Amino acid sequence: MNIPTKPSKPLAGLHVIELMGIGPIPYAGHLLQSMGAQVTRINKAGGINLAIENHGKTSLDLNLQTPEGQRRVLDLIKTADILIEGARPSVAERLGLGPKDCHNINPALIYGRMTGWGQTGPWAYKAGHDINYIALSGALHAMGDAVQPPTPPLNLIGDYGGGSQFLVMNILAAVIERQRTGLGCVIDTAIIDGTASMMGIVRSLDQIGMWSEARGTNLLDGSRPYYRCFETKDGGYMAVGCLEPKFYAEMLSLLALDDFGGQNDPALWPKQIKILSKIFAAQPRAYWEALFENSDACVTPVLTYKEAPHHPQNKARQPI
Repeated sequence: MNIPTKPSKPLAGLHVIELMGIGPIPYAGHLLQSMGAQVTRINKAGGINLAIENHGKTSLDLNLQTPEGQRRVLDLIKTADILIEGARPSVAERLGLGPKDCHNINPALIYGRMTGWGQTGPWAYKAGHDINYIALSGALHAMGDAVQPPTPPLNLIGDYGGGSQFLVMNILAAVIERQRTGLGCVIDTAIIDGTASMMGIVRSLDQIGMWSEARGTNLLDGSRPYYRCFETKDGGYMAVGCLEPKFYAEMLSLLALDDFGGQNDPALWPKQIKILSKIFAAQPRAYWEALFENSDACVTPVLTYKEAPHHPQNKARQPI
């Protein structure tokens, strides 16, 4: 068997029109482009151009409020494979660029729509941003410290997790379906839907009594000494994630903690957190990085976004 040594480009030959959108729409276009698709981005006058998300795309500056701008887009759609747009419901229709308009000239077009609330429902036309969508999905309430308001996780969970990646997943499925039927389709991706889907693990743990609504008391939200971050002497942080007993034992061994107590005794957790906090605070981050470098203790440095590209693993993989 010949195993390819370079990443494949499975969407090579497909043309994507990226229409009206910020944040999750450009990122979805970036993901499709990274898989080999040719992406033509229709720029909105005065819009923000993010270099990383738009690298490799063809950009056109068009005024979609004018008949000329609309005609130019429809001309592109005649031979396009996929269109993605992130306007509020009915905006594309008012511009003559809705699904029916596009399918009249190209029945094979995959029309991908993404909004925060979806195309239907009482909040479909309501304004919102990532923080609002993940708030309604139940995700935001579970994030952050027990005695502080919920902490927004940037816009990674809603916009990019529940939005961009669910849109791209649906598009890839539609590409497969079109091979069978020859017809396109309309995809309605709502950030609240995708985010709620990702909360399935929390709901499942809740059903078996392993999760509660109380923030900061659960397995993955920082309440355990073996799954949280600790500050180092120089103001850095180390992430401890030794959930499994063998990894937990390895961390204790490297820290020379012989009399630390059991891993899953809630009564011991506050004391164990204080002990680990004191230990990690005694040395700079580089010391702990070196100590855990060749171990399976699941203890890693918390890198800043500027540091991350220079880590050997990231340099080898080049994801950034």
